[in-house]
Amino acid sequence: MSSLKIKSLIELYDHIPEKEFLLVDVLRQITIDALNGYGKEKISYNVPFFHGNKSICLIWPASVPRGGVKSGVMFSFWYGNKLKDEDNYLTHGTNKQIFYKIYQAVDEIDEGALVKLLQEAIELDKCLGKR
Repeated sequence: MSSLKIKSLIELYDHIPEKEFLLVDVLRQITIDALNGYGKEKISYNVPFFHGNKSICLIWPASVPRGGVKSGVMFSFWYGNKLKDEDNYLTHGTNKQIFYKIYQAVDEIDEGALVKLLQEAIELDKCLGKR
C-alpha cells in the first residue's frame, strides 16, 4: 500500500480493515455534521482531509503509511496548537502544530468533545483566512 495513490473514499475503504473503515466512517460523519457546510473534504496524503481557508483536520487510519499511527485511526487538527482544548482531549505529540486523538474503537469517540473542538477549529480557520 506504500506506493498506492488513493484518489477516492471508495478506494480508501477498499484498502483498509473493517475496524478502521468503521472508525473513519463515524469520524467523517461527525466532522461533516459539525462543519455544517463549512469547508471542503478531499483525499490528500491518501486520507480524508478537511480544509476551509487553511487546513482544518484529517483522519488517518493506521494501515495508510506515513501517518505514524501503529493501530487504530488518528483524528488530527492541523492547527491543534492554536486550539484552547479546554477539556484536554487531544494528545500533544512531538509535532508542535498538529494535535490529535487516536481511536481504537468507535465507542471511544467522545462526540461532544470532538464537536466542540471542530467548532473551535472552524472559528480559527475563519480568522486564519482573513488578512
